[in-house]
Amino acid sequence: MPVSSSVSPDGKEVTVHVSGRFDFAAQNEFRDAYHGVKAEDGVRFVVDLSRASYMDSSALGMLLMMREYLGGDSADITLSHCSEEITNILNVANFQSLFKIA
Repeated sequence: MPVSSSVSPDGKEVTVHVSGRFDFAAQNEFRDAYHGVKAEDGVRFVVDLSRASYMDSSALGMLLMMREYLGGDSADITLSHCSEEITNILNVANFQSLFKIA
């Protein structure tokens, strides 16, 4: 399964793990990983891309849809452990203005 999620013991952080190709084929799994989670005050979301080998424009769209679903500007989302290639894609798309990139 290329996408999974986990919740911290205190319930304050949801991590979505992406592995392999982050493209249109992962759309349903990615959406299911955060849908239904209430973005209450203090809940942080992390998209762990440490095992992602590829990202395309549909993945960028999925990240934007996630952000909108979780509250837009008020959403606390970090894109973590990005490879150099994925970091470059995020920078070209100016995603550093929309997400925390760590």
